[in-house]
Amino acid sequence: MPGSKYAIKDPFSYHTGLNSYHEYAPPAQQPMAFLTWATRSTAIEDALPRPQSLPQRHGLGLYPERISGTSFTAKRAVNKQTFLYRILPSTAQSSWNRLSDHPLNHRSHSAELNFVPDQLIWPPAQVQEDKTFLDGLQMIGGAGDPTVKNGVAYYVYTCGLSMDEKQAFYSADGDMLIVAQTGILDIQTEMGDIRVRPREICVVPRGIRFRVSLPKGPSRGHVIEAYSGHFDLPELGPIGSLGLANVRDFEIPRARYVDTEEITEVIAKFGGGVYSAEMKGSAFNAVAWHGTYYPFKYDLGKFMPMGSTLYDHQDPSIYVVLTCPSDKPDHAAVDFLVLGPRWMVMEDTFQIPYFHRNTMSEFSSVISGGFDLSRVPTPMYGMSGLHNVLSPHGLSAPETENAIKKVLRPERVPDDTMAFLVESCYPIGLTEWAYENGIRVNGGDDFGGFKRRFKSKI
Repeated sequence: MPGSKYAIKDPFSYHTGLNSYHEYAPPAQQPMAFLTWATRSTAIEDALPRPQSLPQRHGLGLYPERISGTSFTAKRAVNKQTFLYRILPSTAQSSWNRLSDHPLNHRSHSAELNFVPDQLIWPPAQVQEDKTFLDGLQMIGGAGDPTVKNGVAYYVYTCGLSMDEKQAFYSADGDMLIVAQTGILDIQTEMGDIRVRPREICVVPRGIRFRVSLPKGPSRGHVIEAYSGHFDLPELGPIGSLGLANVRDFEIPRARYVDTEEITEVIAKFGGGVYSAEMKGSAFNAVAWHGTYYPFKYDLGKFMPMGSTLYDHQDPSIYVVLTCPSDKPDHAAVDFLVLGPRWMVMEDTFQIPYFHRNTMSEFSSVISGGFDLSRVPTPMYGMSGLHNVLSPHGLSAPETENAIKKVLRPERVPDDTMAFLVESCYPIGLTEWAYENGIRVNGGDDFGGFKRRFKSKI
């Protein structure tokens, strides 16, 4: 540390710096061997018009097209717009048809979910090797309504097949934060290519089209879809200018285009429904782009954690990597937290997470190792759990006894420890699948086996 060590290298090149204004259109290079369509690994010279963005006639015959992630009049600091220069415009398409049998085409609204106060955990999902990333998305639960841009949804994905080269997907409902737990994802987007390995995350903002291929076999992980706003870095406040996830460590793809007039299937998630249309040419035919609205990735191993150096716990908000606002002031729709390697040095402190009832719901998963100093058996890597709004949670009785009795000394959370926690101001309703397959943590006639420790001095 800092930075994860990867056995599989990333073949792509990136811009760096989240929220910076980026542009890309360098001289052409040779086609990439692993793609069968006519492709170029970068864009070509003069594809990016200067100084204007909307020339009457583009010098290379490209069509300018803008994708907006915010309203045009949003403040400059938060305005997200990108211009793409395409071989054919996205409007070169057929009408949309609803895919009534698609697994994402239901259970997206709160009225169809089960809201229960139980603590639940889910074992690692069995990888479906006959599914693509898109077909292998299984919704766990969520809250709110994407039609009013308010809420969140959680998914687990398992896949063993790459999406078809002539297929693209986008969600108009929300930003999709993708967390790989096993396997590797190559994500082809309108702005370029991103490789996502375990311990890395990727965000594809709403409306941006992408395709997922599997260069090294099956993969499993989670997706957090935020209906409310966009993922961004949290403010640092008294921490100062450095700490948590540093701006320079976020990577943004460089332009690469596909030149074909063959038909592409575009699948859209819109208002909780799933629709399909045909497009002339590739959805990935942007030769160049410039702007502030783009996908990005981040290595969780580069996170710079803060912590208590004397006594008591700091709130888990010090582990926030990315946040997404809700319409409730000071309450995030999504806070994405990482729990990774660090030192635990507090004195005279109940060091393991204490008993708690949180106004925010908490969804968590183990990528590897475990949670802090608590190890998880390797077959349980990929497990996940939910502590819903104001539901009590904490250690088991045996873990509590050990935490009270242990001799406190500085301890290093091991390097292979990597887990994430998602906090949301919304209570999370469960799909029927998640409700039936979840294991309830609390239960039995012994009320958890806790013994009375109170000693009255009266």
